[in-house]
Amino acid sequence: MSRLTLIESIFPRMVELRRTFHRYPELAFEEERTALVIMEELRRLDIPFEYGGVGGGIVGKITGQDDGPTIALRADMDGLPGDETTGLPFASVNPGRMHACGHDGHMSMLLGAAAMLKENPPPGRVVLIFQPAEERGGGAKVMIQSGALDRVKAIFGGHVMRQFRVGEIMVAHGTITAQSDKFTIRIRGRGGHGARPHEAVDAVVVAGLLIMAVQTLVSREISPFHPSVVTIGQVQAGTAANVIAEHAILQGTIRTTERPVRRHIIEGLKRIAKATGALHNAVVDVEISEGYPPVVNTQQEAEIARLAALKVVGQQGLVPIDNPSMGAEDFAYYLKQIPGCYVRFGARREGWENIPLHSPAFDFDEEALKVGAAFFDEVAREAIRAYAQEES
Repeated sequence: MSRLTLIESIFPRMVELRRTFHRYPELAFEEERTALVIMEELRRLDIPFEYGGVGGGIVGKITGQDDGPTIALRADMDGLPGDETTGLPFASVNPGRMHACGHDGHMSMLLGAAAMLKENPPPGRVVLIFQPAEERGGGAKVMIQSGALDRVKAIFGGHVMRQFRVGEIMVAHGTITAQSDKFTIRIRGRGGHGARPHEAVDAVVVAGLLIMAVQTLVSREISPFHPSVVTIGQVQAGTAANVIAEHAILQGTIRTTERPVRRHIIEGLKRIAKATGALHNAVVDVEISEGYPPVVNTQQEAEIARLAALKVVGQQGLVPIDNPSMGAEDFAYYLKQIPGCYVRFGARREGWENIPLHSPAFDFDEEALKVGAAFFDEVAREAIRAYAQEES
């Protein structure tokens, strides 16, 4: 059976699986029902697997005809907090949970690829990694600690994106996502009556100054050639309209692609916070929580992914990534252990606007499932061929 015929035959099942995942999203480390659906499908395909239990992941194993190299393919399982607004007939029925980042599609793509690889096993081994908690918690670490990468030569993954059309695959080597760090700024002033501000130290005023001042770190201290972002996304202060706040908390994120830039921004954030506190007789503390490292695709594996993408979508569908995304991905933890490549799958239907990931209105064209499954199938075969030649 040709690949095109096989893809068309399994496409309805991929759609069914995707819609089931979408209807019942679960948050990080809570992916119980999601895991049950995956395991049921692996059993149907007669693919052996290991399951780490709720909060863990699933590792399926396809053993080919020869004792060739072992390649890993990864999909993430968790949804996001929030209430979906797509109006889809299979929209989330779990309040406060939604699949707004396409992980429902990633799981379905990998299960589709599993069916293809099982139908025509390659001359090596393929490990199917279904990972919990990509969004919050770094579930990749859980999979690494469980031994999912044992004997694995390289790993490949991908993500749907509505910035690009269905039939396009973005491949590049080097840095493709940013380092993510979280910061918390705690301000302690002196509370007082709103009518007598001279008797108090207003934590809200200090917070306002800091909100504006930290933006100069990127705009005035970092070269425009080094992508970086400082965003304050949460502000907490005050108890009443006529009470001067004694405390304020600012929380935000830092995104960088180079270690010296990251270090400069963190040191600058602490410097500005300390100086602003001294200026207004407030105590300002900064806490930095290290997030995901950058995803850095290795050159050989990016070339393997490029060759696989060419076979799936042709030269016209191969799109280079000119600049790294400032988003973060815990796929980076795998790449700290072994070589690999992370790609992006175009998922926008002709005539659709670009709705960003994590939006409650996010959806993708299910035709992208065919592209993703075909890519995962082909990249595993391409990688096994390449490494087998090296070992011969």
